[in-house]
Amino acid sequence: MISRRRFATSLGAGLVLSPFLQHLAGGPARAAGKRAKRVLLFCTMGTFPDLWTPTGVSGESTFTLTASTQPLDAIRPNLVMVDGLVSGNPGDNHGSPDALTGLGFSYSGQSTLISVDQYLGDKLVANGVNRPISTLLLGAETNGSGGKSMFNRGNNLPTIGSPLSAFNTVFGGASTPPVSGGTGPSPDQLLRRRKSILDLVTGEVNGLRGVLGASERAKLDVHLDSLRQVENRLSQSMMPTTGTSSGAACKTPTTTPAADTSNVLSADLLHMDVLVSAFACDITRVAAIQFGSDQTMSVNLPDLSLQGEEHGGFIHGGGPDFKNLIKLEAWLAQRFVDLATKLKAIPEADGSGSLFDNTLMVWARDMGDAVNHNQKNMRFVFAGGAGGYMKTAPTGRYLHFDGSDPNARHERALLSILDAMGISTFAGFGDPKLAGASKTPLPGLAA
Repeated sequence: MISRRRFATSLGAGLVLSPFLQHLAGGPARAAGKRAKRVLLFCTMGTFPDLWTPTGVSGESTFTLTASTQPLDAIRPNLVMVDGLVSGNPGDNHGSPDALTGLGFSYSGQSTLISVDQYLGDKLVANGVNRPISTLLLGAETNGSGGKSMFNRGNNLPTIGSPLSAFNTVFGGASTPPVSGGTGPSPDQLLRRRKSILDLVTGEVNGLRGVLGASERAKLDVHLDSLRQVENRLSQSMMPTTGTSSGAACKTPTTTPAADTSNVLSADLLHMDVLVSAFACDITRVAAIQFGSDQTMSVNLPDLSLQGEEHGGFIHGGGPDFKNLIKLEAWLAQRFVDLATKLKAIPEADGSGSLFDNTLMVWARDMGDAVNHNQKNMRFVFAGGAGGYMKTAPTGRYLHFDGSDPNARHERALLSILDAMGISTFAGFGDPKLAGASKTPLPGLAA
């Protein structure tokens, strides 16, 4: 029998195989219950409301998706669209922290700013859910043109910009010092030194396979194969574009994210794979990917004949028809669906369905109306099985708040994220002036 202690002393195996360690104790599988096991935040810039708002609405389950959201039709049975929620600071512009914190620039206690991802990570740790990475923040160019990410802990938090750095952060060894200020080995040196994380833990993998039952062995094989595919894709994406005699498997990226993410959206596709594998390995329960910053996102999608810059070009220079913005929004919607598809394909180690069945996916934006620069109509897309937390319908649900309810603050959507993960007290999060019904999860979302 392989002990938990043996695995704990081997970081590579401990991270890669952590969701399977419970089987070594022979304990029963945990039921999913009515709470999500993990949260995935999909973060983008605001859009033009007319492009997003469903049409033909005759009830919360009868509506038509627009051209920019049409790809979401693939996951309608697990889809809840929400709009009409007002920020506490409706006049705030791009780059304000409202979206995931519930607090804007006008609030005097800026040191208390904390985004829902960070607050949730802290709460999980306090509740004994200790994963190697409490919150994983990924995304290329999230500081482009002086912009900001949507994540805060007192100050604005950066994301990991390089997919290779993200992979090393999630699956690398802790004994190797990180790259900082030009000291320590570069990311490609780390990758070559390890050669393959899976190769390093071959002995542990074979030992674990020997004590698992047939069902768990099959899940382990799927799990490891998925990780191997991510590693191969990263290596291939880093191949030199010109001839080389060094035989190196990848280019040598710099420590600056912008220098090794020349195609921003291609880099973010790799980030998506790292994020899914981090969930599959149970390395984190809270992860986010952000596409671009609040000020810019470079778009290079030859298959759609779409090139340019999102903010100044597609949003503010794209009217009146916004054809390029519609194309980009539909592309983003398909990526949201792709994440759902990837999660559906991976079984939970404890037998409680797929990763999708126990994940709450949330598409959040930095503002409601990006064209007119306001947060009067914040919008969210909730999806995933969420452990049975959400009330769903075969044709999806659309919850519209018309502004007549003063308690319909967008912070309540953030409180629903916490509630879905079993967090029921919200002290220290959001606007301290909110009380009563305004400081409760969003009505109508939970089952």
